[in-house]
Amino acid sequence: MTHSVAILGASGYTGAELVRLIATHPGLEVGALSADRKAGMAMAEVYPHLRHMDLPPLVRIEELDFSGIDLCFCALPHATSQAVIAELPEGVKVVDLSADFRLRDLSDYEKWYGKPHSAPELQKEAVYGLTEFYRDEIAGARLVAGTGCNAATGLFSLLPLMKGGVIDLDDIIIDMKVGVSGAGRSPKENLLHAELSENWHPYSVGGKHRHLGEFDQEFSKAAGRRVEVQFTPTLVPANRGILAASYVKGDAEAVHAALAAAYAEEPFIVVLPMGEVPAAKHVRATNFVHIGVVKERGSGRATVYAVLDNLCKGSSGQAVQNANLMLGLPETEGLMLAPVYP
Repeated sequence: MTHSVAILGASGYTGAELVRLIATHPGLEVGALSADRKAGMAMAEVYPHLRHMDLPPLVRIEELDFSGIDLCFCALPHATSQAVIAELPEGVKVVDLSADFRLRDLSDYEKWYGKPHSAPELQKEAVYGLTEFYRDEIAGARLVAGTGCNAATGLFSLLPLMKGGVIDLDDIIIDMKVGVSGAGRSPKENLLHAELSENWHPYSVGGKHRHLGEFDQEFSKAAGRRVEVQFTPTLVPANRGILAASYVKGDAEAVHAALAAAYAEEPFIVVLPMGEVPAAKHVRATNFVHIGVVKERGSGRATVYAVLDNLCKGSSGQAVQNANLMLGLPETEGLMLAPVYP
């Protein structure tokens, strides 16, 4: 059986990535595409690399016909998904790629995003979309909230260590290098080639990055008490990919063993041999995560390195993985793609 899906916000990077993944997915087909500024255009005009596909035209959301649509991917800007999803037919399942339903506590949402949540009843039913940790809940959900790409990288690195009690919960630093596509497709001065090329710089420093809300939520839940990490993201002149280096206090061998045990049966998460470090290019354009552990000088300290593709496993690939579960399809269907290399 093939399921028809709609993609709202298809003219953004995550929308285009969803189309790319669905192109070879045996259980999904694109039934509808929406855009705002690009409404009335063909997808091939917006993204010429997709011109080989037979796709519906881009229309405004209010012009969409949801009859026959089984699931909707909502790839809209933050703070816009709430109102849109509230108006969707109840029979349509939803995977939201924005930040609108990630934080369970409505006061946390207002703290990090600067405005009250406009769909509190929907928030109550939303399931956090970190697939490997919420698999059963996602399978039975109507609304799944995809994680932030930075948040996913840090969570994959550290959640098993907090659950296993093998690191000091009060001594954690996450240093992250992030590709520019994580900032979206809208024109921004700091993302111009002349500004970004041959340059890299930290951003949202000093505890201001919004993905800290997800770290606080998920780390504290895993640990059974409040956990606050230090997090510094750095924008690098690369199109896609994330590399996280998490500095922890704990025995390196125990750290590696905890990660290897936690992910031993996971199809998309690979824990490398002790001492081997991952590279972002080794997971480029895939749904895979590579994790490595290195023992540091002296005793009792380790660094956990993790890489993923921000547009795929960090967003659209994760969304398809969740959709597979929600629709009763094999979880890996359409996602076992080899990395693009070099």
